[in-house]
Amino acid sequence: MNPNPLKILVLYYSQHGSTLNLARQIARGIESIEGCEAVLRTVPKVSAVCEAVENDIPAEGAPYATAEDLKTCSGLALGSPTRFGNMAASVKYFIDGTIPQWLGGELIGKPATVFTSSSSQHGGQESTLLSMMLPLLHHGMIISGIPFSEAALSHTQTGGTPYGASHVAGHDGKPKLSQDEQQIAFTQGKRLAELALKLAR
Repeated sequence: MNPNPLKILVLYYSQHGSTLNLARQIARGIESIEGCEAVLRTVPKVSAVCEAVENDIPAEGAPYATAEDLKTCSGLALGSPTRFGNMAASVKYFIDGTIPQWLGGELIGKPATVFTSSSSQHGGQESTLLSMMLPLLHHGMIISGIPFSEAALSHTQTGGTPYGASHVAGHDGKPKLSQDEQQIAFTQGKRLAELALKLAR
C-alpha cells in the first residue's frame, strides 16, 4: 500500500442524499486506483437569515471543506444539486470564497470533474454541469468528462452525461441511484484518479 497516496477531493453539497450518493460512487472509483485516496468534504448551507450560523463540524456526514483541502488535493470532483439549471447557492458561495487559492495558483494544472442531481430528466443537469466547470477553468484546472467508452452512457434511461455523472431523483426526491448512474459515477472517479496519477509524474 502506498504510504503517501494522492488525495483527491470529492467536494459536494446534498440536501436529500442524491448528490451524496453520487459522491460516494465517485470516491469508490477513485479508490479503485492504487495510489489514490478520496477525501469527502461538504459545504455549509447558505441561509437567508443573517444571524444563522452553522456549527464548525456538521452534525452528520463529511466535514466541511477547508482551504487546506484545496491546497493539498491532487484533483477535484465537485458536486451540486441542480437549482434552476445552475449550481446550488451553497456551492457557489464556497467557490466565490476561493480567491486566495486563485491568486496563489493553487489549483492550476490539477484535474477536475463535476456531477449533479435533479428532480426531473430535463431539470437542467447539463447546464448545471457546464456552469460548475466555469470557475474551475478560471482556476486553471484540467476538466475531465466521461467518454462514451463507458457503455452505460449510451443506454442509461436515468442520469448520466458526458459532462459528468448525474442522477434523476424524481419529484419525490428518491436518492437511490440506478445501476447506470452508479457505474457512470464510478467510472468518473476512476478516470479522475488515473489523470491525477499521470499529471503527478
